[in-house]
Amino acid sequence: MIEIILWMLTGFLSLGIISINYLYIKKKASLTWKVDKDPLYFPKTSVIIPTFNEEKIIKYKIQNIMKVDYPNNLIEFIFVDSLSSDSTLQIIRETTSSYPDKNIKILLDDEKKGKSNALNLALKYCSNEIVIISDADCFWPSKILVNSVTYLHDKEIGAITGPKILLNKESSWTTRGEDRYMNYLNLMKLGDSKTGSTIFFEGGFSAFRRDLIESFDPYNTGSDDCGTAVSIMERSYRTIMIPDAEFFTTFPESLSERITIKIRRSGQLLYLYKRYFFDLLRNKITIDRSIIAKYLLIYLFGPFFFMTFMFLSVFVFLQMPLLSLSFLILLIPRAREYSFELIFGYIIFFFSLIIIITKGKFLKWDRPEDRKLFTEEILIEKNLI
Repeated sequence: MIEIILWMLTGFLSLGIISINYLYIKKKASLTWKVDKDPLYFPKTSVIIPTFNEEKIIKYKIQNIMKVDYPNNLIEFIFVDSLSSDSTLQIIRETTSSYPDKNIKILLDDEKKGKSNALNLALKYCSNEIVIISDADCFWPSKILVNSVTYLHDKEIGAITGPKILLNKESSWTTRGEDRYMNYLNLMKLGDSKTGSTIFFEGGFSAFRRDLIESFDPYNTGSDDCGTAVSIMERSYRTIMIPDAEFFTTFPESLSERITIKIRRSGQLLYLYKRYFFDLLRNKITIDRSIIAKYLLIYLFGPFFFMTFMFLSVFVFLQMPLLSLSFLILLIPRAREYSFELIFGYIIFFFSLIIIITKGKFLKWDRPEDRKLFTEEILIEKNLI
């Protein structure tokens, strides 16, 4: 009986809470925005693009970013390269020279200490009201700025981000799985943003009020997007995701690369959740405390509850075989797909937690083999270049 009670409790604290949260957030995502946005608000903006060995796609990125519909006198583009060993820097110089009417700066980060360090170098050259970061492998629709910066007219909003959309979602069952996960995550972000703030930001498009950030990733978690959003929430400003700021990228087609990327990203998030946890205890975050507490339960403690639930399931099914009939729900394709993603996610987070607890090192993340998926044809087809 004790095993059954623990089995039901751990099942609720892992699978139950995340399912209830999904239904709750889905309803909240349909609400209308409660923000003071102004369609005529066009602040001076700096766009930072960090690069490292991006020779395969940087020309496309430049063509894409130069198509952005925004007044030339109100925007500057800052490329910061971290000692690329290929022809990235040369391509940047040659390609940007074709846009003499644009305000473009090219910086060299000669320390090669990672993306956050490069961003912080570029930040020193930003005096505009809004600072935006965009990864080299992420592509913007031309209207992304005029559709999104209007939300920053609301003085309670300190930062905005957008949903990530995969260009190759049908390439393999791995990319289809990642697309399902991104759809779920984008819904979570939207629902949380409609009622308060989201704690999930994206490096493809993240815009911050310049006067609210002293540095990117101020807590050295390895997350320059989410980590910077934490510092803004600590200052009692909202951080939201808006559908009008969607951007496009690709994702590797192999399972091994997906696992490597997921473990690395989950490790960064878990370091952030640790920061959130102590911030809540110290009362340093005064807004959206319930949203943060909810995700701490799901992502920081949920993996342990889930693994305990799976372990106890073996004993419970042996004692009560009829309960195993519950697996018949997996005959439904959609239920099977989302169940796999949920289990996959919990296992990834569990192993990432173990690595952190044992003070191990995360796998070195080499550049994923998705750069070859960016072709001129697909970018033209999506009107991105």
